[in-house]
Amino acid sequence: MATELLSIDQLLSNTAEPKREFRWIISLNGIDAYTARSSALPSGSFGETDIQFINSIRYLSGKYKPDDWTLKLWDPIAPSESQKVMEWVRLNYEVISGRMGYADFYKKDLDIKLLDPPGGVASQWTLKGAWVKKADFGKLDYTSDNLIEIDLTIRYDTAVLIF
Repeated sequence: MATELLSIDQLLSNTAEPKREFRWIISLNGIDAYTARSSALPSGSFGETDIQFINSIRYLSGKYKPDDWTLKLWDPIAPSESQKVMEWVRLNYEVISGRMGYADFYKKDLDIKLLDPPGGVASQWTLKGAWVKKADFGKLDYTSDNLIEIDLTIRYDTAVLIF
């Protein structure tokens, strides 16, 4: 029995360009794209329903639930990214008056654009109905040289892979 050995040229494509973790931007009204440091891509999971009958179990897919989306921003002195984030948060809850906002005001659509080597958009996710679930405005430390970062936890209704 003869075994065929494949060369590396037969195994790898010279025309396929992989997407890279470091080529992306966000597009969200009010947030500067250049301040984004790291992000997750959308994820989610299905619940399940089981049907039990005599000695067996069959499973059906349940409702789909998107996971929280995380975004890390650095906070320049001017323009202040923490101020822009806080303005978005205050559309949901105004800390001074204690009033809640309408979903139509605080829920936003945002885009995650993955870029190709020259900077064109190679792939795009749109998060529909996104709102700030948690905003962590960083920490202070006299012994550190690190940038102040804002950690956002975003809840959204649905994620659509446009292309």
